Amino acid sequence: MATDRRPIVDLSEAEARHRLPLKWGVPEGVLAAWVAEMDYAVDPVVLESVQRMVADGITGYPVMEDPQLAESYAAWSARHVGWAPEPEAVQPVVDVTAGVRLAIDVLSGPGGVVFPTPGYNAQHGLAGVTGRAEHLLEVPPSADRAEIDLDALDRLLAGGAQTLLLTQPHNPWGRAFTRAELEGVRDVVVRHGARVVSDEIHAPLVLPGAEHVPYLSVEGTHDHAVAVVAASKAFNTAGLRCAQLVVPDPAARQRLADQPMSRNDSWSPLGATAARAAYDHGDGWLASLIERLDEQRTLLGELLATHLPEVRMRPVEATYLAWLDASAYGHDDAAAVALERGRVMVSDGASYAPGSTGQVRLNFATSPERLTEIVERLAKAWV
Repeated sequence: MATDRRPIVDLSEAEARHRLPLKWGVPEGVLAAWVAEMDYAVDPVVLESVQRMVADGITGYPVMEDPQLAESYAAWSARHVGWAPEPEAVQPVVDVTAGVRLAIDVLSGPGGVVFPTPGYNAQHGLAGVTGRAEHLLEVPPSADRAEIDLDALDRLLAGGAQTLLLTQPHNPWGRAFTRAELEGVRDVVVRHGARVVSDEIHAPLVLPGAEHVPYLSVEGTHDHAVAVVAASKAFNTAGLRCAQLVVPDPAARQRLADQPMSRNDSWSPLGATAARAAYDHGDGWLASLIERLDEQRTLLGELLATHLPEVRMRPVEATYLAWLDASAYGHDDAAAVALERGRVMVSDGASYAPGSTGQVRLNFATSPERLTEIVERLAKAWV
């Protein structure tokens, strides 16, 4: 694995407002800790690859198949998680949510989609978009360590659901599922002849003490599962629009290939270039990032213990997103109170777990100084 360590460069607030217009498109004086983007400058190797492409005037349509991208991802996966798909199993898609939608549309049966909650808010409603019922599989807020309830999953699949949308590592639980947990999921899914679509966009962001186990690395999964992966979350390039669908089953690949082009087109050649650079040359920068996020995770725990001791935070094993239960302070809409009284924008937990109260998602991928100020402001708002 490459050892060309490159430093993580913090963005000033002015730089963040310029470079991250969605996340930092908040009023002056408000600190942004919501959208899953990092307040760090892009890895210069990745940035240079895109700048070089634009300078060369390469702005046309992407190629329909990208063997270089497929080989880059397969090699990255082998180095980082010890499992690699055959390159022919990897194909580009616009982004992860589009890849999930494509997989459900083309490969899943007409029965409902099981979606564990709290779950990524942009994927609520994907079942309906694809003409299927959505079945929420709720993890109770009292659970110290979020886990998939296999008995509940079994009941939902027995009742007619045919697809599990698995997010792993999980957003916003912060979980990296173990191989044993994934084997349990596989056994339930196989028993009912169902499918798994595994969103693994956060795979590069597993923190020390945990590991990422690709669902497709579990024995007996290739005939019923696909994964959707990307470099964009770890390398802060979401706006460049390119993810990858991993489809090891040849019959499923053929079904996708037989679809009209309108089902899967318009990914960006800039995104593909950035992804190849990240997979081929980003190991050193990624190592520095993981070190920084581990430090931020520790700092967040210390800050909460000092300023907000009644907030419950599940252990963060992966991602840079913390799921906080602030209900002990008596605010049903803790996010609204944080914004109004503390001038901090966090994500409302109800958008991840419909009907929930007092919970928020907090993004800690920022500078230590800014994270400290965020928590101090939250304390003034909530206590």
